[in-house]
Amino acid sequence: MTSIESMPDLPDLPEHKGLVLIAEDERHIADVQRRYLSREGFGVHVEADGTAALAAARRLRPVAIVLDIALPGLDGVTVCRRLREDGDWTPVVFVTARDEVADRVLGLELGADDYLTKPFSPHELVARVKSVLRRTAGPGQDPVRRVGQLVLDTGRRTLHVDGAALDLTTTEFNLLAFLMRNPGQVFSRDQLLARVWGYADYRDTRVIDVYVSQLRAKLGGASPIRTVRGVGYAVADG
Repeated sequence: MTSIESMPDLPDLPEHKGLVLIAEDERHIADVQRRYLSREGFGVHVEADGTAALAAARRLRPVAIVLDIALPGLDGVTVCRRLREDGDWTPVVFVTARDEVADRVLGLELGADDYLTKPFSPHELVARVKSVLRRTAGPGQDPVRRVGQLVLDTGRRTLHVDGAALDLTTTEFNLLAFLMRNPGQVFSRDQLLARVWGYADYRDTRVIDVYVSQLRAKLGGASPIRTVRGVGYAVADG
C-alpha cells in the first residue's frame, strides 16, 4: 500500500482561499495578476486562449474567473455564455481594453459579476475578486457539519465521531471539511487539488488517494467518503 511518506509533500493551507482561473493572452499582464492574487493566498491557474480557459473552468471548478474579453480562439463573452449554459455560475470578473457601455451591459447580461477596464491596478483586481466572492457566498454558513456519526466544526476545527474527539492533521481536516460542505457532490482528484489546496496542475494526483486512505483509516466504519469509480470522491448526502 502506498504510504504518505512515499508521496510528494503538499503544504498545509489552513487559510486556503481557493483557485482563481486567469484567462489572459498578454503574458506580462497575466504574470502580474498571478503574483498579486498569489500573495493574497489564492491558487492561480493561467490560460492564454478561450478554448483552453473553458476546458480549465470545467475541469478545475475554480472559485472565480478573471476573464479577458479579447481572447484568441473563443472570446471571453463566448466562454462566459457557455459556462452559464452549463449551469456553472462561478463568479466572473470581465477584463477588457475597451470601456464601452455596450460591452459592460452584454457582460452583465451574460452573468458576469464585475468588470475591469485596462489599464487597472492589480490591487483593484484583488479587491474585485474578493468582493465578488463575498457577494456570491450568500449568508454565513453554519460552521458545524453533521454527516452520520461525524460532527465537524470548521470554526473550532474539531471533529467528533460518535461523541469522541478525533485528531486530524490540517490537511486531512481541510479535505474532509470540503467534502462535508458539499454533500452528494462528486469531485475528481484534479478538482480536489484545485479547491482544497489551490493547485491546478499538481504532478501526482495520487496524493489525494493517500489522504483519503488515511482519513478512512482514522474514521473507520464511520467514514462517509465514497469512491466513484473513474471519477473521484464524494461524501454521502445526509
